[in-house]
Amino acid sequence: MIRLTDVAFIREERTILDGVNWQVEKGEHWALLGRNGSGKTTLLEIVNGYQFPSKGRVEVLGALYGRVDLREQRKRIGYISQSLFEKLTPRDPLWEAVATGESANLRFYERIPEELKERTYARLRQFGLERLADNPVGTLSQGERKKALLARALMGEPELLVLDEPCSGLDLYQREQYLEVVNDIAAETTLLYVTHHMEEIVPALTHVALLKDGRLTAAGPKREVLTEATIEEAYDVPVALEWEGERPWIRVKRR
Repeated sequence: MIRLTDVAFIREERTILDGVNWQVEKGEHWALLGRNGSGKTTLLEIVNGYQFPSKGRVEVLGALYGRVDLREQRKRIGYISQSLFEKLTPRDPLWEAVATGESANLRFYERIPEELKERTYARLRQFGLERLADNPVGTLSQGERKKALLARALMGEPELLVLDEPCSGLDLYQREQYLEVVNDIAAETTLLYVTHHMEEIVPALTHVALLKDGRLTAAGPKREVLTEATIEEAYDVPVALEWEGERPWIRVKRR
């Protein structure tokens, strides 16, 4: 699904990624963790083809970057970031905004096929948003916006879904609702989930990669990678780790 070989990313003499080797196989769902500035967002942008590495080899979904039409490649990848919602037109009805995910455009400029509208309403029902279908997207709550972006991303039936800190700004109730949906959709597509909060690693996420200073310090099955020692190495903070329901829960220890 993803194969990065000796990937480095250097800008203005600053090394952001350094010698990253990483493989994601079919059937695996990954969480990507690391401190601010560790290189997580840059790594996502390389996977999505929005940035090119300074050196190294990038293969995603069987396509070698540099030899593939990235416009077509991006149609195979769903990408949810905090800035995406701001690009939607606030006055458009929710169902139309979600339907645009099918073609990866931001608006429709022609008549929307009835079949597409039916599929859109099915997605809205899946996420409990059908009652808001005709509401302008600008009136949605924070939790509703997050679900709407997820529904929109799935309209294109992506082979890979990248979620960049999707629970940012959600309260505890909204976060747990959202994570239930994320856990369920793992049956539909491969997930790459980026977060600062380890308790967001739901049971469906099978693997974890830890980044520190642009390097992968550990990568593999989550119970093997997430130990008190590896977490302390990545974050420079002593922690106590407990597992419950295949989710890790972290408590910071006093030094």
